[in-house]
Amino acid sequence: MLDGLDARAVVIADKGYDADRVRAHIRDQGAIPNIPNKSNRKKRFRWKKAIYRERNHVERFFNKLKQFRRIATRYDKLGATFFAFVQLASVRIWLRSIESTP
Repeated sequence: MLDGLDARAVVIADKGYDADRVRAHIRDQGAIPNIPNKSNRKKRFRWKKAIYRERNHVERFFNKLKQFRRIATRYDKLGATFFAFVQLASVRIWLRSIESTP
């Protein structure tokens, strides 16, 4: 999943990915890891809390996406059909967010 990252991309992950080998793999591709440190980590790394907060938006989006039963249970057999419905559901979520904005 971490292969083929763009140079200067920022990878936002939770504490479960706080390992030296994961951080090294991200840096080897020219990307920047933004991963909080585990409490038992001896060598501390700097990370930006403001950037990490953006991860919450992604998590909430996937939660809303999984509210669509067809996506949660994967009724579609073909990947193209499933991806098309994910796109359709994403547009619907986006339209709902625009509707609720004053």
